[in-house]
Amino acid sequence: MEKRKAHKQELIQALTDAQKIAFAPLSFHAIGAMLDLGILKEIDTAPSSAQDLIEKLKLSEYTAKTLLETAEVIGIVKNQEDVYSITPLGKTFLYDEMTVANFNFVKDVCYSGASLLTQSFTEAEPKGLRQIFSDAETIYPYISKLPDKMKKSWYEFDHYYSNTCFDLICEIVSKSNKVFDIGGNTGIFEKVCLKNNPNLDITMIDLPANIDYIKNDEELKKCKFFKADVLKDELPQMSGAVFMSQFLDCFSKEQIKKILEKIHASGDDSIKVYILEPFIDRQKFEGAKYSLVHTSLYFTCMANGCSKMYSQKDMEKIINLSGFRINNVYEDIGAHDYTLLECVKNA
Repeated sequence: MEKRKAHKQELIQALTDAQKIAFAPLSFHAIGAMLDLGILKEIDTAPSSAQDLIEKLKLSEYTAKTLLETAEVIGIVKNQEDVYSITPLGKTFLYDEMTVANFNFVKDVCYSGASLLTQSFTEAEPKGLRQIFSDAETIYPYISKLPDKMKKSWYEFDHYYSNTCFDLICEIVSKSNKVFDIGGNTGIFEKVCLKNNPNLDITMIDLPANIDYIKNDEELKKCKFFKADVLKDELPQMSGAVFMSQFLDCFSKEQIKKILEKIHASGDDSIKVYILEPFIDRQKFEGAKYSLVHTSLYFTCMANGCSKMYSQKDMEKIINLSGFRINNVYEDIGAHDYTLLECVKNA
């Protein structure tokens, strides 16, 4: 009897969880509407009734009551005698930097394209991106050309995670006195390095569109630039250190191997290659792994149709096939469990 009862409860819970997934897109946009309309902020300022919100925010009764009922079942507000107060979950959408960055990234960058995931998988093309730029192969040459809101959310998401690592990473990487940063994006790593060591010889290698977008930044006047598509163009002759931050996850396994082989061919025998990634099998918290795994779907429908967030185990296999070996591993870097792999050429 107890076993049958437990099984029934398990089924009921499964049905409940299934409904949450089925309606998740509507829940997501309901939270977005509450943020846009100021409802969640107002409830955080002071517990409020529907009538309070109608009067303070100039809302219709329909808007206030529909969104409050939705917010209650989602769990971002609680209701006591028709007065609504914010919950700890609700506060994360207002004040937690990671949640805000993730939410805006999904809302402004990924959401529309996510409806084309099936086609993106079957055709190995970012079909969501094609809604904006019909001839785009990848998102990367177009980042500076994205619609303003979309571009803002993309950069805030990208910068939020890796920026907390850069002071420590710079200390490790710049011991070589000569650094090549492949995929430098907006040059934040370069800025940190040059602030800490103004005489550092550092070169940013990136797509022409990305370099043109930031090359006149006053903080980067001592930085060298090299325009290249790493899959198609030759790399410069390199010595010292090569650094790639959240770069290789922008490519398929086959492409990563090709990039590493090109670095191997362009680097001298003493070159050190540093790969910084938040590997999915090195995360301490369930929420972090959940976020990373879902970020892979952004790559599928919006970025390039073929890349993902990798495990350290998978990355190590690719490295070993490309003429390098791992010489050192730095773990738990920054606030988000990043790993830095130091690679050297095989003897």
